[in-house]
Amino acid sequence: MRLNEPRYATLPNIMKAKKKPLEIVRPADLGVDVSPRLTTLRVVEPSKRVAGIRVADVTELLAKLKNEAKVI
Repeated sequence: MRLNEPRYATLPNIMKAKKKPLEIVRPADLGVDVSPRLTTLRVVEPSKRVAGIRVADVTELLAKLKNEAKVI
């Protein structure tokens, strides 16, 4: 058998699985609290993005980054 090769269920095993009892376990039976602990304060749509601009060369890019965006 190779790695990650799927195993297919045979018909007799499918028929046996139908007859097995299904055990229902609730979270309270296991001592687990499933009540919601988070509250939604508000939902806000993100702001629209502005279109980008094209620059002709690197010097124009550096000038815009330095003067307009003030990142350099």
